[in-house]
Amino acid sequence: MIATLVISVLVITAIAVVLALLMVIADATVGNYGVVKININNKKELEVQGGQPLLRALNNEGVFIPSACGGRGSCGLCKVQVLEGGGNYLPTELPWISEEEKKNQVRLSCQFKVKNDVSIQIPEELFSVRQFTTKVESLRDLTHDIKEVRLKLIDPPQIEMKAGQFIQFQVPAYELTDEPVYRAYSMASVPSDTTHVELEIRLVPNGICTTYVHKHLKEGDTVMVNGPYGEFFLRDTERDIICIAGGSGMAPLKSILLDMAEEKSTRKARYFFGARTAKDLFLLDEMKALEEEMVNFKFIPALSDPQPEDNWTGETGLITDVVHRMTENAAEAEAYLCGSPGMIDACVKVLKDLGMPEERIYYDKFA
Repeated sequence: MIATLVISVLVITAIAVVLALLMVIADATVGNYGVVKININNKKELEVQGGQPLLRALNNEGVFIPSACGGRGSCGLCKVQVLEGGGNYLPTELPWISEEEKKNQVRLSCQFKVKNDVSIQIPEELFSVRQFTTKVESLRDLTHDIKEVRLKLIDPPQIEMKAGQFIQFQVPAYELTDEPVYRAYSMASVPSDTTHVELEIRLVPNGICTTYVHKHLKEGDTVMVNGPYGEFFLRDTERDIICIAGGSGMAPLKSILLDMAEEKSTRKARYFFGARTAKDLFLLDEMKALEEEMVNFKFIPALSDPQPEDNWTGETGLITDVVHRMTENAAEAEAYLCGSPGMIDACVKVLKDLGMPEERIYYDKFA
């Protein structure tokens, strides 16, 4: 009986080995597409090795497409128009592509593989995205699970950004990844400081980038980033502003508020920041300083689950409830939100209930 079992295991193992070898041979022969051409906006032509994801092919040639998940097909951010040579959609693309986008031949570049010559269209501003070599100037624990990372730009030595935009942080190969990967993070730094990028990175269990930053990154290390990206920035109006965030969603709103302070903006702004307990609050002194500097700015932190030891006397409850009870009418205001998809969706509903048109609600969702 035991001998039969051993023989069965050996046979299955042998079959698995043969199948693996066949897959390697197929990838090296059938999957060898040779050199293919990528035409970008009829302005630039690249020659790349065929068979690789479009996102990777472009990144390797210095054309950077934003991708919050690092090319794993879980964020839906890396969309481009494939005008020629697209072929059929892959099942991994379809959850992220609307019917309207299908008509416009929009593809998910991390899933779409370049197997023949293609012609694509990307936003013009992506041509100005750059790869930066940076040095970790300082690391600071903001809370038990959020770390501030301050990067000094080395090459190129300066970045031009809008308050609220984000960069992509390259994580080198280490125990959680066998190849470099990118993750997207909003910049917390003020745009006038063109020589630094400041990030606020929250530890996510088994997160490739967050684990690297919290457990391995050291002052003096070299880090590669690229950017800037994003349409999350303050609109040039005179409307009152409602800001809502939680956790590391503080980053882009801090950048926006610092920029407003430097520009001596007189716009009325209220910033609702949600946390669970007092240990999840941070940058309170910085927000208090902004309140003193900006006469029309009010920072409103709220705890959803304050503990007895917190001795909390401020607002309590879900941040959406706090916004609702402290806002009578939002019809003439505009909003800037940063946080998880669930928080963003809940905030959008509340703001619409308060009369704010959805087209004046700007947000930066992250998973």
